[in-house]
Amino acid sequence: MDHSLFSFLCLLSLLVGACFASSFQDQVNDRITDLPGQPKDVWFNQYSGYVTVNKRNGRSLFYWLVESPASRGPESRPLVLWLNGGPGCSSVAYGAAEEIGPFHIKPDGKTLYLNSYSWNNLANLLFLESPAGVGFSYTNTTSDLYTTGDQRTAEDAYIFLVNWFERFPQYKHRDFYIAGESYGGHYVPQLSELVYQRNKGIQNPVINFKGFLVGNAVTDDYHDYVGTFEYWWTHGLISDSTYRLLRVACDSGSSQHPSLECMKALRAAELEQGNIDPYSIFTRPCNDTASLRRNLRGHYPWMSRAYDPCTERHSEVYFNLPEVQKALHANVTGISYPWKTCSDIVGNYWADSPLSMLPIYRELIAAGLRIYVYSGDTDAVVPVTATRYSIDALKLPTITNWYPWYDNGKVGGWSQVYKGLTFVTITGAGHEVPLHRPRQAFILFRSFLENKPMPE
Repeated sequence: MDHSLFSFLCLLSLLVGACFASSFQDQVNDRITDLPGQPKDVWFNQYSGYVTVNKRNGRSLFYWLVESPASRGPESRPLVLWLNGGPGCSSVAYGAAEEIGPFHIKPDGKTLYLNSYSWNNLANLLFLESPAGVGFSYTNTTSDLYTTGDQRTAEDAYIFLVNWFERFPQYKHRDFYIAGESYGGHYVPQLSELVYQRNKGIQNPVINFKGFLVGNAVTDDYHDYVGTFEYWWTHGLISDSTYRLLRVACDSGSSQHPSLECMKALRAAELEQGNIDPYSIFTRPCNDTASLRRNLRGHYPWMSRAYDPCTERHSEVYFNLPEVQKALHANVTGISYPWKTCSDIVGNYWADSPLSMLPIYRELIAAGLRIYVYSGDTDAVVPVTATRYSIDALKLPTITNWYPWYDNGKVGGWSQVYKGLTFVTITGAGHEVPLHRPRQAFILFRSFLENKPMPE
């Protein structure tokens, strides 16, 4: 062999070895040994830390990986990325700590208990706090907080994934899915589209993207408005006159933001609804709901973000504990500020928000990706009627008509299978379906991963 070629191969092998060694060391550094207040006998691995997505501005996104238990073979399980919305709300606070993660926080804000229906029993879960400025994710450029929008959020999330897979090469080529809820109805399809497009022409892509799952998802402004106002009216939350006024004043088909007339109608609707939890209209709100209301998104300014503000407090206590942040390798900037479930800045200064995700749905349905959309039927923020109008606008052929699905002999909800998309409702669930109906949400997730219809 030519000496120069031999030297080159040797150097290449050393570089590859060094890369693998570096990736392994990064994993070791990100490994969580124990979380404060964690129950005993936890048989799954956890990792958390930062991935830089923009060196010039100093943007770094925080992640928390929860692998499947050793008994369930995590090495053969798919990887699922979870994204909460807002925009500006934490996937750690909601997805991980309230919904699908293995640990939930007790009212003392200091101890954890196991979630029997954690989705990590079926898949390895990757929670991402996105965009920068949300949760533990940060930027060293203050202007980033005021100029974030859908496009940058998707691009940063994609860069995160590319770099994260380098840190965790054992997940390369593994079946990969993206899931989320609420304004994640924008995040999930847009990131899915980006991954799909970047994978074009690659036979064995590192990010082996298979499909996405979204719940109570902001999808299409026009149909979301129409469906939301109809839900309010049909559930007796507003008067006939306010319903008619909303339908006229808030026609969002031609505008990104609500008009002054629309805002007046929305305020009237809020007064008529009274002190209810719009995220779960049949459950009692926390006493201080009004003081904890936050914007769902830029043009839904009348709604709160979290299902249960009292539960939200548990997260704010727990994730602000110095020992918890140390265990999570979080808050590495040294800046002293409280961790919040939703950012006070990000989301209130949102740069771009497309009117509709339906064109992306059409593109990804045509590509043959797996798409499941689900809806808790007691949510008045992004209600089931809004989602049904949006899906109807796709004009997809029906494979299996509307039918009840069952859990232990009881109706768990209803489903309809279209060509390229499966729609599922969960009866009695609010905006955060896995919080209200954890067992039924687990069944839904299993059906999604197995690409099977809901059990009849």
